Amino acid sequence: MSGTESSTYEGFTAEERAAMKDHAQDQKKAARRSSRADKAAEAARDVLAKIAEMQDSDRALAERVHAVITAGAPALAPKLWYGMPAYALDGKIVCHFQSAEKFKTRYATLGFSDQAKLDEGSMWAAAFALTEVTAEVEAQISALVKQAVS
Repeated sequence: MSGTESSTYEGFTAEERAAMKDHAQDQKKAARRSSRADKAAEAARDVLAKIAEMQDSDRALAERVHAVITAGAPALAPKLWYGMPAYALDGKIVCHFQSAEKFKTRYATLGFSDQAKLDEGSMWAAAFALTEVTAEVEAQISALVKQAVS
């Protein structure tokens, strides 16, 4: 490397390290479960427990998002992903909720993975900021998750 290049990488943030640790614990817990039905039921309980642990504003958003996703796309299975509520199809994450508080951000987000069938043209949104979940926002989320699994 030349002397004129500077590197600002200082490693992972504390929040990122905590998310990776949560992910490892989620994977270990999932591996210990017995039947597929037991795994699915326990994963759904884990998601609800994680939502219940969130601070008030994030919890209210996550509860509404969870209700909309599970009602609108019952094929998606709730599970924890990096310590956050996520929803998978055939074991692959399609969408996830990220709390603002955990990552010390201005707003919570609803993100979609490359598994989501949201492709539209050459560019499309893969994450959405959430500050409140109104009836209109619920309708938008429902339409997005239905499209994501279609």
